[in-house]
Amino acid sequence: MTLTENKPELSSLRIQREASQDPPRRRRWWLLLTVGLGIGVVVATFMYVKSGGEPPLETATAALTSPSQANSVLTANGYVVAQRKASVASKGTGRLVYLGVEEGDRVKSGHIIARLEESDVLAALAKARADLAVARADSADAARSLERQRSLLDRSLSSQAEYDAAEARFERVKASIGSARAAVDAAAVAVENTRIRAPFDGTVLTKDADVGEVVAPFASSANSRGAVVTMADMSSLQVEADVSESNITRVHVGQPTEIILDAYPEKRYRGKVHKIVPTADRAKATVLTKVVFDERDESVLPEMSAKVMFLSDAGGGEIPSGPPRITVPASAVVERDGQKLVYVIRDQVATETQVQPGENIGSLVAITRGISVGDVVVVHPPAGLRSGTRIKSQ
Repeated sequence: MTLTENKPELSSLRIQREASQDPPRRRRWWLLLTVGLGIGVVVATFMYVKSGGEPPLETATAALTSPSQANSVLTANGYVVAQRKASVASKGTGRLVYLGVEEGDRVKSGHIIARLEESDVLAALAKARADLAVARADSADAARSLERQRSLLDRSLSSQAEYDAAEARFERVKASIGSARAAVDAAAVAVENTRIRAPFDGTVLTKDADVGEVVAPFASSANSRGAVVTMADMSSLQVEADVSESNITRVHVGQPTEIILDAYPEKRYRGKVHKIVPTADRAKATVLTKVVFDERDESVLPEMSAKVMFLSDAGGGEIPSGPPRITVPASAVVERDGQKLVYVIRDQVATETQVQPGENIGSLVAITRGISVGDVVVVHPPAGLRSGTRIKSQ
């Protein structure tokens, strides 16, 4: 064998690049995929453990609901406002020497609630009355003088000029009586202006001045008071609610309503729409709606915040009434072993609670026994849910 026969030809040698590089690349992809799946499993396990080992369930809170809410078509917020309200002030200027009312006092129309210092105007009234008495005395003397001149003239014992002078004096004195009487009336008005009277039957809301302070019309001085008291007619109380422009078509005059005051959420007051003010508020995009009370008690006060439920009167049927009930969604009540149950969540644990359902109020059901206001219940509880199960509410 020759040396050249044992040597391989160089042209037959090849570098197998694909065979040498493909396995490492595939191993890297499998490694990345394995790591990604592992991270996903860890995250899923963490979320599962964090949720308490159970999927989140829909919940609702037991609340007080009025039976009429089943007929509610719209709800709006507003305030109680007295339609007859006045800041009572004096027409004259003077020092306050008497104030006979306090906050909450009821007064009748024309009742004197305050009085200003009046010594100067009383003196002016006395002078005017004295001037009137003098004018009347002069009138009597002028009348007698005129009668004498007429008698003398008839007997040709007096001249026509003397008679004319007596007649002119009589006319001047008669005119002065009218002037003196007008002065008395003006002085009497000035005296009356020192007495501040109630303009209508109402209740004193605030006291705006105290005895010793100077009261002036329109508070012309920085150290004077413009009003003595502020009062309102409680029989004119209405709720002024702002209704969105987009919902104003669902409101009409005479529509029944239910009024809930924030101060007394357990009470319900019946009312009806009295007036829809024919203008809109550009800034708030609302229309002012005035609602009157059908019945009202003394606990309703001006400026209280209120919620108005506008009720449907379609069909002319009687709107249900009555005190509010504790309600939950009807889907929260299930029947197990012949008993009506709800699942109440306390400390993220479901507790099986037997209840006694009452009437349906729309999509809600009244609960007469078993739960309290504020209890959180499971809506659409699954068939496998049992008391003691740890769940997460949604």
